[in-house]
Amino acid sequence: MKVDVLTCLTAASLVAAVTGGGRGSGRRRHKEVFLGENSKFKFGGRIDYKLKRQDSTKTLLIKTEQLLRIEEHDFALRPGFGGAAIPVGIDVQVESIDSISEVNMDFTMTLYLRHYWKDERLAFPSRNNQSRTFDSRLVKKIWVPDVFFAHSKRSFIHDTTMENIMLRVYPDGNILYSVRVTVTSLCSMDFSSFPLDTQNCSLELESYAYNENDLMLYWKNGNDSLRTDEIVLSQFFIEHFHPSSGLAFYSSTGWYNRLFINFLLRRHIFFFMLQTYFPTMLMVVLSWVSFWIDRRAVPARVSLGITTVLTMSTIITGVSSSMPQVSYVKAVDIYLWTSFLFVFLSVIEYAAVNYCTTLEEMRKMRRGKLPSTFNASQAMAFDGCFHDNDMELTSFTRATLGVNSERLSATPPPEPRPPEGTRLRRQRSVRENVDLLVSNSYMIDSYSRLAFPLSYLLFNTIYWSLYS
Repeated sequence: MKVDVLTCLTAASLVAAVTGGGRGSGRRRHKEVFLGENSKFKFGGRIDYKLKRQDSTKTLLIKTEQLLRIEEHDFALRPGFGGAAIPVGIDVQVESIDSISEVNMDFTMTLYLRHYWKDERLAFPSRNNQSRTFDSRLVKKIWVPDVFFAHSKRSFIHDTTMENIMLRVYPDGNILYSVRVTVTSLCSMDFSSFPLDTQNCSLELESYAYNENDLMLYWKNGNDSLRTDEIVLSQFFIEHFHPSSGLAFYSSTGWYNRLFINFLLRRHIFFFMLQTYFPTMLMVVLSWVSFWIDRRAVPARVSLGITTVLTMSTIITGVSSSMPQVSYVKAVDIYLWTSFLFVFLSVIEYAAVNYCTTLEEMRKMRRGKLPSTFNASQAMAFDGCFHDNDMELTSFTRATLGVNSERLSATPPPEPRPPEGTRLRRQRSVRENVDLLVSNSYMIDSYSRLAFPLSYLLFNTIYWSLYS
């Protein structure tokens, strides 16, 4: 009896040990696995059980690929491959014109470029007919138009904080593809009227791989396809934007549809008036001051003339350094070089005055009209010019006066006056006129005071009437 009882107890303890040990080891094993999988989600000693769920973004992407049947089609081929050309509508909104460079002959523009086309391979069933919007991750898996900017130097798609790309798919397969891009493109400028010029620039869009037999580019809403924000530029005023279209031919690949974003720029003149024209006018007027300075004040007149010439050279160099090296004459070049000529002629005018004055004094010395002790630098009139009648004659010798009186008395009597009804006038020869100017060199300054301002005023009238 005792043996049977011991046998039963031993069997019961073995069953309990096996059952308890298996349950305990299984619980510990399950706990270790659970903690191992979720140990990285511990915060403050507690496990975040919500983060155990699967990533919803990946789940949505998988569902989207299944909904659009992306894996079932070859999106390396355009929609309707082998048939008619697929129409792709373009809609552009210009955000800003960042810069316009005359030296590089280009401009930089930021814009929203939107494409519209239909791809029936992406059609999906929808009860409420609502579209689905995606980012750049799905764009890489479907076919999109390969539009590029012709004659562009640099371009990029903005990627802060994510790539500025939007893809919107409608249930019937219509697609809207929008990107925000900044492009630097060439603008062939004509500087013949600079800075009183207007420039016509254009941004050109074209498909790179598909010619007109495969892809047809067109403006989605006609002239309303091009919209602009309020754009303010420092040196230009934008008169108007307008879209246009055309064809481009390449000898090896054929004809391509090309769209143009045209805009007309008119330059603001006030900046150049302050920086170029007004200083140039002042330098020319300043060079005329030497006409009122005594012709014997050599240091004053020479220094004034050289200063104005050097200042004009500096202005011309500054304007040329900020402009492209073109082979034709610009409007600002005509004005600057004509003004430089006026300044240079004022220096040449004083050289002529000084030379004639020297010849006049040498002739008077030879004729004995001036004593050998006469100081020419002291012979100044009150109006800044030298006149023979204003000289002090007290230093002259009596012999000289006697000789002059004898010459006056020996002059022949005047010829009889011709009868009434006849009027005789003998024109002076060129030599006589030159001798008159040499003997009266102060007249050159007198004529220059009037001739130079009138000539410069006439030049300005013609210049501004032609280029304004």
